[in-house]
Amino acid sequence: MKFLPLFLILLTPLSAGPAKWKKDIAKFEATDKKSPPPKGAYLFIGSSSARMWDLKKFFPEHTTINRGFGGSELEDALFYADRILIPCQPKVVFLYAGDNDINNGKTAEIVTADFQKFVTKVHKELPKTDIVFVPIKPSLKRWNLWPKMNKANQAIKKITEANPKLHYLPIPPAMLGKDGKPMNDLFVKDGLHLSVKGYRLWSKHVHQWIHDQGS
Repeated sequence: MKFLPLFLILLTPLSAGPAKWKKDIAKFEATDKKSPPPKGAYLFIGSSSARMWDLKKFFPEHTTINRGFGGSELEDALFYADRILIPCQPKVVFLYAGDNDINNGKTAEIVTADFQKFVTKVHKELPKTDIVFVPIKPSLKRWNLWPKMNKANQAIKKITEANPKLHYLPIPPAMLGKDGKPMNDLFVKDGLHLSVKGYRLWSKHVHQWIHDQGS
């Protein structure tokens, strides 16, 4: 058996994995204990793009729950689904994840596999719940990673097309300008997170999907 030299071990970054979000998850659970969330809501889960989505502003006519946390990855949403998602018994789950995964070195194949695991876990307990994948966005800051991100998007889209309880929102093309690159005004200064206009665009697609479902 071969062992890594000590200096290589010391230089190798240690990933805390889902455990690093335990405080965020504990806050969700504390809130739920104090004020149980309504059943049959629209639940949004995923990374910061989900967390920063002002659901009350953009979906005032619907009952929504925001379960976005930090710079999380898809595996984090998967890991904590039984604590912050499944107990809520949502009618629909809107998932935005995969952005940080690709940025942190994961392949499109890993992101796709994690999506499938997420679906399996949620549908095991909530078979009637629709899961809507909000595609990984083409952003200014991570434009160099877009080919990998789009590869994951397309693979997940194919999966959703084979299951009537899975859905994919066709958002990315609407975020690109005539030059084929992300439009600046859809983002805040960091070039990664969405501006109000960006969220307005995303929300428009969500509203359209809800309308098409007759919900």
